Amino acid sequence: MKEQKTGSNKYKNAENKADLTLGLRASVLGIKWSSAWKMPSYRWKFFVGMGILAAILISFPFFFRAIETRNGYLFSDIFLEWIPARNVSVAVFFLIWSCFVLILYRVVGDPQMLLLTLWAYNGVTLLRMASIGLISLNPPAGLIPLADPITNQFYGEQFITHDLFFSGHMTSVFLIFLCLKKKADRIYALLASIILGILLLVQHVHYTIDVLAAPVFTYAVYRLARLFTKPESTGLYSGTVSGGNSFL
Repeated sequence: MKEQKTGSNKYKNAENKADLTLGLRASVLGIKWSSAWKMPSYRWKFFVGMGILAAILISFPFFFRAIETRNGYLFSDIFLEWIPARNVSVAVFFLIWSCFVLILYRVVGDPQMLLLTLWAYNGVTLLRMASIGLISLNPPAGLIPLADPITNQFYGEQFITHDLFFSGHMTSVFLIFLCLKKKADRIYALLASIILGILLLVQHVHYTIDVLAAPVFTYAVYRLARLFTKPESTGLYSGTVSGGNSFL
């Protein structure tokens, strides 16, 4: 009987600790978001950023249909000539969307990360659209279209093959790496970025320069987005997230 009571007490104590932990996390989360919404600058940057994001997503089908009609320059890529094309769509799909789910989970609990990610994504996407509009390239020889049922919903009914310089897939995953804060998350996203870059070349979806240029442009826009959202970051988390992204 004593052993049963002891076991029952341990189980109840574990339950109580779990409930207390969940309660504390919910309380901290509520305080973070409450503090964020009290800042006028956070509110207008959030709503303007969401408005820009909505406009970008709405424009995607029209933009990509337009660039598909162009006849651009066929780039000579010696590196791609050495790589036989293989369909690795499943692996590419997993890497991209696992990172997306991860950042989505993290930003729910971090309003500053949400604001930074939002503005960095808007900025680098607009830059990429401008780059694609100015630099017209034909797809690499041997290209195998990526099968991504989620992303293709934004592109329209046809496969898009002329959105080349610079790589949007590489941009998205590398940006997620930059915006994440937890060490394990960042290691995963960085490895995903490296593997993704290789797989995009294996499938001949992009030229080598498209993949290599993406992190450079992404990092530049990310730094600008950090400067733009710095007042909100300072106001929300002064003294609480000093270790986040310190080496970048």
